[in-house]
Amino acid sequence: MTELSDILRKQIKTTGPLTIAQYMATCLLHPTHGYYTTQEAFGAAGDFTTSPEISQMFGEMIGLCLAQCWMDQGQPANCVLAELGPGRGTLMADVMRATKGVPGFHDAVRLHLIEASPRLRALQATALRGYDPVWHESVDGLPDDGPVFCIANEFFDALPIRQFQRDPNGWREVMVGLTEDDSLHRGLSDAAPIEALDHRLDDTDVGVLVETGAHATAVMDTLARRILDGGGAALIIDYGGWRSVGDTFQAVQAHQPTDPFTAPGHADLTAHVDFEPLADTAQAIGCAVTPLTSQGVFLERLGITARAQGLAKSLGGTALESHVAAHRRLTHPEEMGSLFKVLGIHSPASPPPPGLVHDA
Repeated sequence: MTELSDILRKQIKTTGPLTIAQYMATCLLHPTHGYYTTQEAFGAAGDFTTSPEISQMFGEMIGLCLAQCWMDQGQPANCVLAELGPGRGTLMADVMRATKGVPGFHDAVRLHLIEASPRLRALQATALRGYDPVWHESVDGLPDDGPVFCIANEFFDALPIRQFQRDPNGWREVMVGLTEDDSLHRGLSDAAPIEALDHRLDDTDVGVLVETGAHATAVMDTLARRILDGGGAALIIDYGGWRSVGDTFQAVQAHQPTDPFTAPGHADLTAHVDFEPLADTAQAIGCAVTPLTSQGVFLERLGITARAQGLAKSLGGTALESHVAAHRRLTHPEEMGSLFKVLGIHSPASPPPPGLVHDA
């Protein structure tokens, strides 16, 4: 049990069961006992490892991709370079280092970070010392003047989701309640028709579970409107797929799967990203959206193998072995190469981001 367990039990006893979205939001962002407030999430000493922590090559490819987007859109002199959920700042630090030689790029961009955790903001400030980043609680805080070039790597998977199980009489929502011994557990609400899920009645059977992410589509709505109005592009990189089916809600602690209800506030909670509603939201607003592309294909198109070969020339022994393993982990279909997907959002008046163009 954790201190947050007691808070959640008291809340459930007072107001009733919580949705999965409410549970996730409390566990991750409680101001005193939330996961991102108290825990070391990233790297070998944390609970999971993200692509930027695996190799500098990931951030280098992303940086050069966005710099090319900037050039393709006429090298605007006043624009925003933004990251949603920057972690320890590793990705953006690699982006800035890799783009140092792009004439005019650093003079044109202002760095903005979407981060709610004070502890992570402090780590980002250290990693990005000299670049004068500005922080915002949400994407709504981004400046509305000039284009925005945005990165969201493993951001959307941490946004709260709701779960619904198909029933003969509609849908039953998955809720978090209490057992007789006061343990947290999942249950189901009474069945009811849900208009927002009418479009899923044709492709689901009774008993099938689907997940929805109103938080995710709200973020995409704001970001897409910003890109449509001012120009720019966004790279959404995460694990997931197209059209939610099944239970993907999960917890990770010390790099191992764990029960999401055992130690709230001490484990990372995520769910696979459903890219379909994100793409639909951006397209409905008027942005152009690229086909969903696997991370491995995306990085290969950007030239990661040539970069890996160049770096390997100065390495040997265990350093070379680690370098080769990092390249494989990022790109190979049996590792992150297929599990992770990339969705590009861009101004309809501009080309798509490099690496996300249709094969000839």
